[in-house]
Amino acid sequence: MTGVIESRTVAGTAGLAALVADPAGALVTLDYDGTLAPIVERPEDAAPAPGALAALTACARTFGTVAIVTGRPAAVVVSLAGATDVDHLVVLGHYGEERWTRASGLAAPPEHPGLPAARRLLAERLPEGARIEEKGLSVAVHTRAAPDPDATLAAATALVEEVASATGLAVNHGRYVVELRAPGARDKGDAIRALVAERRPATLLFAGDDLVDLPAYEAVLAFRGDGGDAVGVFVDNPEAATVRALADVVVPDTEACVAFLHALAHAAAR
Repeated sequence: MTGVIESRTVAGTAGLAALVADPAGALVTLDYDGTLAPIVERPEDAAPAPGALAALTACARTFGTVAIVTGRPAAVVVSLAGATDVDHLVVLGHYGEERWTRASGLAAPPEHPGLPAARRLLAERLPEGARIEEKGLSVAVHTRAAPDPDATLAAATALVEEVASATGLAVNHGRYVVELRAPGARDKGDAIRALVAERRPATLLFAGDDLVDLPAYEAVLAFRGDGGDAVGVFVDNPEAATVRALADVVVPDTEACVAFLHALAHAAAR
């Protein structure tokens, strides 16, 4: 259908056809890290894959709604992606707690009162080899760059869970990262369902790569179960086999995902 990659499921093939036939009725939602940008040791170095900005721009011009849905602060992702001038793009940061558009700027709630104490406790007891990422509404501990990332992740997770109990925060797990954030905070599925309720699309697509994206794929399946056409795209990652099994389209890496989006926008624009 796209000229680059086909769906491996019948439902996904129908979803791609619907996106191309009615681009104005489509909601295209995208993860950032590992999907539009390769995974790197330092989150602040997560530059977009070649062509990603052009693909975002083409999609935003073509489809009814295009949104980046990320656990990062919205402003950080806008800056990293170079997307400050992309019209009609929505960036939902902190799993939908924050929202950015070029027209309206950034809207964000106040931080949880337990975060200052959590930052202090993490800094005092951080396992060797781990590093802290300050995310505004949350704080994360990364272990990918540690000499033994798995052992360091286990130690960091134990610390983060202890700090969460002391500060009233909640724990969120990702790929070599464990995060503290407000309890009851949204996940990517919540963010996508809210956009669906707001925009009322005929077709939904989500592209992601990690276990933290599981709720987003579940939102895609729920949308399909309610009678809509939907497509789940997965950027291959052996650490998230459970998520891979839910996807209709599997691409090998971020550059292939960008090529897929370019081709999909081109097919729909025709």
